[in-house]
Amino acid sequence: MRRKRGHLPLTALRSFEAAGRHLSFSRAAEELYVSQAAISRQIRELETFLRQPLFFRHHRRVELTDTGRRLLDQLVRSFEGIDRLLSELTAAPTQSVVRVSVEPSLASVWLVPRLNRFRELRPDIDVSLEVDLRLIEFRSDQRELALRFSAHATSWPRSEAEQLAAVVDSPVLSPALLVSGPALEKPIDLGRYTLLHEENRQAWARWFEAAGVTAEAVPARGPMLADASLSKQAALLGHGVALGDLLQIGEELASGALIKPFDIDVASGAYWLVARRLNDLSEPARAFADWVRAEFAESRRFLAKA
Repeated sequence: MRRKRGHLPLTALRSFEAAGRHLSFSRAAEELYVSQAAISRQIRELETFLRQPLFFRHHRRVELTDTGRRLLDQLVRSFEGIDRLLSELTAAPTQSVVRVSVEPSLASVWLVPRLNRFRELRPDIDVSLEVDLRLIEFRSDQRELALRFSAHATSWPRSEAEQLAAVVDSPVLSPALLVSGPALEKPIDLGRYTLLHEENRQAWARWFEAAGVTAEAVPARGPMLADASLSKQAALLGHGVALGDLLQIGEELASGALIKPFDIDVASGAYWLVARRLNDLSEPARAFADWVRAEFAESRRFLAKA
């Protein structure tokens, strides 16, 4: 007849399993943080329950009986299996998390407005964004992926990089500012507007050079803003002309919130997907990487139509 599980002497079985592995009641007591007398009592109660001995008791040592060896073999397998399963259950979060390092402007202008699409696609994966400009390092307990801007694929040591999209810059401004400001017939006319600079003045210098305007013809002036998101916001507010990353402002150009007065564009680098090893990602990171690739491809198509 099958014995009810509620009647199983679990505490006694655990005491016997420890004593049987160590062949020592005192070492079993140390492992289970109880007294040796408690171990002896539990094993006696188990032997009474089974109506047969589990140990031969000698002077200063014990030895398993045949019944004791059979029971110990089963208990060791069972307890090890339970320990493994409990470790898996406590180690694995119920909700998968992918940790991604992203540059500030790319996070605020491009990624965050689209992030809900990934949530709809994979509600089982939470995205933890770490907004950081510093050189990325990948460690086992930290982020798996990074989205970065650079002119070269080799900017991140001990990592792999995959190009997502080229970065192309062009002057943009709000239509209200153009209506109230001087006419823009030639690139040199931009010198009569406030120019919005990101971090330094080199980007505008490169654009004017590509447009055939000498550096002396346009004074190096205008506010210095920390990143593309601030430059874009200032342009939308009519504070000046930004040298906009066309991929990040494609929707504003399509809606007419910003206008592009000249068809002169300057390549300035690319956006990259960076990881320690791109072919050795966890499933959540792989899913996010595939989604990022698809979103950048859609942004490139959108920009081509604009």
